[in-house]
Amino acid sequence: MNKPLTSHLSLLTPSNLRQFLEEKTDQYNRVEFIENDPICIPHSFVKKQDIEIAGFFAATLAWGFRKTIINKCRELFELMDNQPHEFMLHHSEKEARTLLHFKHRTFNSIDMAHFLDWFQWYYRQHDSLEDAFTDHLKKGDKNVENALIGFSDLFFSLPDAPDRTRKHIASPARGSSCKRLNMYLRWMVRHDNNGVDFGIWKKIKPSQLVCPVDLHVERVARKLGLIGKAKADWKGAVELTEKLKEFDPKDPVKYDFALFGLGIMENFGRED
Repeated sequence: MNKPLTSHLSLLTPSNLRQFLEEKTDQYNRVEFIENDPICIPHSFVKKQDIEIAGFFAATLAWGFRKTIINKCRELFELMDNQPHEFMLHHSEKEARTLLHFKHRTFNSIDMAHFLDWFQWYYRQHDSLEDAFTDHLKKGDKNVENALIGFSDLFFSLPDAPDRTRKHIASPARGSSCKRLNMYLRWMVRHDNNGVDFGIWKKIKPSQLVCPVDLHVERVARKLGLIGKAKADWKGAVELTEKLKEFDPKDPVKYDFALFGLGIMENFGRED
């Protein structure tokens, strides 16, 4: 069925488009997906707080080739003796300095210093990173916009928080699609029996998640007619998610597997 659908897009109807996306979601939402994706980094841990921290760094550093991202994350957590929660709680200034040599693309020592300061401050007061997002949700919120805005404000609430680090923590208030944070929330919130997403956070509903939109997802979504002329910004990400809710209102972001897989694995929609 997939070949006719991809070859004859004009023949797609809402019904068979949904079927196509379901098939592609089933194809990529499986444990085999983990090994070559940054989500393998939090999957290296068992403790809830370790998963949260590892996932957050993996999502934050998810720029460039996936193999490079994975290798850099492994390098980072080896510097923490693969105990990120314990490191955040109890690291000394000397131990923190060993991480200041870590760099990945535009993420540098200034950014790392703030991340370490913030995580230590936060986890000394809170048991889970979940509250840093959900404390800002309002009753009746259809999506996580307020959660992301509130988290960004909280992350830069410490004195002398470096302005340059804001490039690593997006916010809908600045119009960003928040691709990496939305991906992180998908990891933490979504739960099924496939073993990829963790589902360890319960205060955000899967229906409130917003689809992560990168260049690959945007290209596939446009080719399939899921988004129109909207920019790949926050409004565009919400537009795509609302369209996906027509296929599954309770779990629209599961189709991220289909869109991402089609774009990365199959080069779907790429012009020759």
